[in-house]
Amino acid sequence: MTTTRAFSRGAVATPHYLASLAGAEILAAGGNAVDAVVAANLALGVVAPYYCGVGGDLLAMVWDGTLHGYRSTGRSPAATSLQMLRDAGHQTMPYAGAHTVTVPGAVRGWFDLLERFGSMSFDRLARRAVELARDGFVLTRPGAFRLRGAIGLVGALGVDDAALRSTYHDVGVGATVRQGALGELLCALGLDGPEAFYTGSVADAICAAIARHGGSMDVTDLAAHEAAWVDPLYTSFAGHDVAELPPPTQGVSALEMLALAERFDMRTDSVDRAHLLVEIAKVALADRDAHVGDPDAMRIAPERLLDAEWITHRAADIDEFRSAAFPVQPRADGGTAYLCAADRDGLYVSLIQSNFTAIGSGVHVPEFGINLHNRGAAFTLAPDTPNTFGPRKLPLHTLIPAMVLREGRPSHVYGTMGGHAQAQIHLQVLTRLLRDGSDLHAAVAAPRWAYDPGSGELQMEDRFDPTWRRELEQRGHSIRGLRAFDDGVGHSHVIAIASDGALSVAADPRAESAALGH
Repeated sequence: MTTTRAFSRGAVATPHYLASLAGAEILAAGGNAVDAVVAANLALGVVAPYYCGVGGDLLAMVWDGTLHGYRSTGRSPAATSLQMLRDAGHQTMPYAGAHTVTVPGAVRGWFDLLERFGSMSFDRLARRAVELARDGFVLTRPGAFRLRGAIGLVGALGVDDAALRSTYHDVGVGATVRQGALGELLCALGLDGPEAFYTGSVADAICAAIARHGGSMDVTDLAAHEAAWVDPLYTSFAGHDVAELPPPTQGVSALEMLALAERFDMRTDSVDRAHLLVEIAKVALADRDAHVGDPDAMRIAPERLLDAEWITHRAADIDEFRSAAFPVQPRADGGTAYLCAADRDGLYVSLIQSNFTAIGSGVHVPEFGINLHNRGAAFTLAPDTPNTFGPRKLPLHTLIPAMVLREGRPSHVYGTMGGHAQAQIHLQVLTRLLRDGSDLHAAVAAPRWAYDPGSGELQMEDRFDPTWRRELEQRGHSIRGLRAFDDGVGHSHVIAIASDGALSVAADPRAESAALGH
């Protein structure tokens, strides 16, 4: 069981202890928080490819005296179309395969963060990841379970996974996993920068792999990738200001949930509060699906979902005693990693990086060890929505790194994995932290639930009081039980910053997490 740890000089938390170690080593060597989180992310993509890696997207918030939002999420190919998927026989957006691959943004993200805030070179920060890729690492029981399950899911979704299995041919407990091609790619990035990924032989190989699976991405799509520094959105909650990233992320949905929660009396942790929070989550997710997607396709400004009139109107739709039914939508949930870091000079980083479902799309680039993500699975084939699949569009992103501020300074660096549950987990953990005054470990380790908009079910860890389940079912909730500490309800990490700059860190026991520092 993970406990809260305190550090004075710097801290890092990730969902895998080897990645946390890579970040802590950088802090000990004099690197700053951005250096540490990049090193940790690079290592995590090697030891936990079922969460993230070079073929995924990246979003972050960085505080250096001002809060900066950053988005490096890729667009769909220019040559694709909604009709193309219809002609291929798809009635709903596929979960995997070539049509779900959007341009990966992580590589650009690492270099942009380092250029603006870093103090060490990419080459230096990638050393531990390169070592783990070339020499290998030993799969633990949880790691083997996740990697085996991720690869199996790709095959079950109908993707030809021969290339993937050629790289991950031994995924048993105690097996040593080596990824030499990925190690060489990381070295090439250290020498030549992000252009070594978005142009040249790597880009050619990515497009060739996608073409083999029937996709339409071209090297011009990769070369055209653009990231963006964006202004965070805010809402007030329990005497704090919570900051989230704007669309195409669901950050506005997390803020809408918090703004709605402010309208109700939920001072105690009870079944009544659980019911209200679930109903709040349903309302905000329905608004997300109706209004949030590529900013260029949205018909209303995201701030509209947070203004007082909107919140008052939506709060009136919440029944404090009965579960409301909303239309369910097909959903793809999957692998994501949240990482955070802080240093003694007041640089704080909240970062999230993802391959999405399983190990991504199932399209593997063996020449360079790249697992291409399937963030495009979050598109919908329903016509005329902000998130309808189309050419050169940004899909809705479940990824939402966050920070909490008090009196204009960060008090918490926070985030979670969890797909469509992420905003709901923000709601639950921040309610415990900011309303209840729970310590970090208690807030992170407490039992969780997640409303699944794909099935209409309320998933609950079996650590809840059994009377809660019976009461919630009587109120109309359809409940599916989860085992204790199931990562289906996410794994989150939190750094709390005291007024004197001291750092307290908690990592989630639902993963092979570690909170390290010095």
